[in-house]
Amino acid sequence: MTDGPTIILVHGFWGGAAHWASVIPLLHKAGHSKLNAVEMPLTSLADDVERTRKMIAQAGGPVLLVGHSYGGAVITEAGTHPDVVGLVYIAAFAPDAGESPGGITQANPPAGAAAIAPDSDGYLWIAQDQYHANFCQDLSDDAALVMAVTQKAPLGATFGDTISQPAWKSKPCWYQISEQDRMIAPANQEMMSGRMNPRKIIRLPASHASLASQPDAVAALIIEAAQG
Repeated sequence: MTDGPTIILVHGFWGGAAHWASVIPLLHKAGHSKLNAVEMPLTSLADDVERTRKMIAQAGGPVLLVGHSYGGAVITEAGTHPDVVGLVYIAAFAPDAGESPGGITQANPPAGAAAIAPDSDGYLWIAQDQYHANFCQDLSDDAALVMAVTQKAPLGATFGDTISQPAWKSKPCWYQISEQDRMIAPANQEMMSGRMNPRKIIRLPASHASLASQPDAVAALIIEAAQG
């Protein structure tokens, strides 16, 4: 069995913990049996960070946090926990202090922004008939349909929640850029990854759903990060 930290996988908007389904078996086969995937409420950054910090505390030892999409903002805020030994960003937000995912997005809107709309309760959805083209254009029709129908919508206000103390300024970090991302502009990913001085940056010719379309490369980066 591989010794190493507990790996906690943190999903983003428009999906749940099952978005890691293709990565989890690869991590396990590599000897990482201490795996958890947070299921967040997506009701506010504070709520999502609290849920993640509780899982960090339950691990009872060193933790590597891995965040996809909005999950990157969550690990940026939660990663200051003393047990966190590293942060891995998968096509993810990495806001600085006072920044929000929404603010970063508005400064450089992604190609798929028009596919997002609020419902009457204030939750943001990707239109089902536009999900494949904008979230996961490199997946099969069937896989995209399942993601579209099971998408987990965030409360719109969550987009504006700001970071207080960014963990990437004090913890080792790694970043995967999706070059064909239509949900977080690749230019924003370049900006966020460049300023954090990560141990490693990898670029994949992938959609926003790189964790599903390029699981081998994503798992390899996580495994490297787990080795410190």
